[in-house]
Amino acid sequence: MDDFDLEQEELNDLDYRSNNKGPWKKIFKTVLKQRKIFTGLIISVILLAGLDVCYPLINSYAIRHFFENTDPNRFDQIWVIILLYVLISIGYGVIVFGFLFFAGKLEVNTSYELRKEAYQNLQKLPFSYFDRTAQGWIMARLTSDARKLSEIISWGIVDLLWGLLSMVGILGVLLVINIKLSLIVLILLPIMTVIIFYIRKKMLNSYRDARKYNSKITAAYNEGFMGAKATKSLVIEEKNSNEFHKKAFDYKKASLRAVFFSAIFGPITFIFCYAGVGTTLYIGGSMVIVGALEVSVLYLFIDYTIKFFDPIMAVSRVFGDFQQAQASAERIISLIEEVPEIEDRPDVIEKYGTIYEPKYENFEPLIGEVEFKDVTFKYNKGETVLKEFNLHIPAGSSVALVGHTGSGKSTIVNLICRFYEPTSGDILIDGHSYKDRSITWLHSNIGYVLQTPQLFSGSIMENVRYGKLDATDEEVKNALKTVAADEFIERLDDKYESLVGEGGSKLSLGERQLISFARAIVADPKILVLDEATSSIDTKTESMIQDAINKVMKGRTTFMIAHRLSTVVNADVILVMKDGEVIESGKHHELLEQRGYYFELYKNQFAEDSLKKILSE
Repeated sequence: MDDFDLEQEELNDLDYRSNNKGPWKKIFKTVLKQRKIFTGLIISVILLAGLDVCYPLINSYAIRHFFENTDPNRFDQIWVIILLYVLISIGYGVIVFGFLFFAGKLEVNTSYELRKEAYQNLQKLPFSYFDRTAQGWIMARLTSDARKLSEIISWGIVDLLWGLLSMVGILGVLLVINIKLSLIVLILLPIMTVIIFYIRKKMLNSYRDARKYNSKITAAYNEGFMGAKATKSLVIEEKNSNEFHKKAFDYKKASLRAVFFSAIFGPITFIFCYAGVGTTLYIGGSMVIVGALEVSVLYLFIDYTIKFFDPIMAVSRVFGDFQQAQASAERIISLIEEVPEIEDRPDVIEKYGTIYEPKYENFEPLIGEVEFKDVTFKYNKGETVLKEFNLHIPAGSSVALVGHTGSGKSTIVNLICRFYEPTSGDILIDGHSYKDRSITWLHSNIGYVLQTPQLFSGSIMENVRYGKLDATDEEVKNALKTVAADEFIERLDDKYESLVGEGGSKLSLGERQLISFARAIVADPKILVLDEATSSIDTKTESMIQDAINKVMKGRTTFMIAHRLSTVVNADVILVMKDGEVIESGKHHELLEQRGYYFELYKNQFAEDSLKKILSE
């Protein structure tokens, strides 16, 4: 993750914190979806706190009845005490099983819900979000942040509720038995509270820094794995290692600061705990000596004083954990609540549905006429790419976009696909603003073949079927045959069921592109976008599928972003782009006759191809 990505990540988090009172409302809504599990956990914790309060009372009664009492028949009722101890033991066993079971289920379900909601929202976000957000930031939210948050939430509820109930129960018993000795605990409690909340803010900032550096490390992992071949070929292992070590060291320093503030809770609590025990023993012992207090009551106060500070330690630990959870919660909830920059209007959603619940019965047929009307567009914080751009493409036309990098070719097709929206102006599909119909309607009628094919883990059949999930095996095979992919598939051991590997690693780049073509074709799109789709295919493979592409383009509006000008010679119209404007347009032979910008591009590329051919012979 570079400095720009890190800066953007910090802005994402700061924007969320400044515009949101806190993520906990959303988190607890997610937790409360599991009402039965949550109720079972609460009941288990209440019963556990009740047993913790009752247990010392039984001990105190036993001391008073068997040791302070001089009645010779006092041991006749010992079976009652034994029975109580047995019942308490059984109660502890059942209750501990209960809260472990319910807390575990709450942790797993919370993690599942958070990841599901975050991933579902990711599917709604436009290209612009992924352009400005590093992959490592997203991966850290869906993995470590979701896991850590659900773990702290589930077990934090146990410790927090148990601690608070135990403290209230113990304090109530102490006040009833002896107010004077109870004041010792009451005096120490507010002092500890002030100290805990003073450290709270320090701890929160430390954990935020730690999570930030964790995102950088996650991004470094991702880049290292994805770019392993480039690293080896460029011999930059040492450079990558040094950069990673720096990121890891920054994470280590931030984590150590967080650990320090977290660890300081324990010693402070121990000091106050045993200061309270010592004071209770001194004052209570003096009262026992003068006969103002029974030994059983003194035992009860010492035991309760120790047990009172145990919940405080648990609560303070929960506060420490929740500081860490606060940082994770802010990040993952910011992802869940990220509002897409491109959304359908409410009236469009009512008619056409959403991406997850589309109303296909209301989808009109798409013919393929495309028109740009005074379209101006610029990327976030970037220069204007298109300015008052106008273009009309009749349905069924094949349009080639050529020009140097940055001329606006990809911007045009990205706008047509509604991956971005115009800054001003409008784009019409079949004479209607495409904002009047749903994004799902548009995308379901578009086939897009990328320059770098993206395959998913699974078989060849599964990858092609992503273009049309309900496609039959015959339709999938026909699409593969159309692009001449069946020739290499027949040579594979498992034929059409062959696994492609992660990202298509088991196939060559050209083979992956053929499958990508078939995936677009099986969807039978009315608009076909070929984004330099043949640039990664060798000349032999290109000639094999060129006829197939020409057949596929018939009856469809096709946009071709072309690097190899030889692939666009049959296009109905070639648009020559420069600085966001169409400077030349026409058929291939017409542009050559003009001897303008296109002629120079074609001549230079022809010379390069000829030279490569001579050198290869």
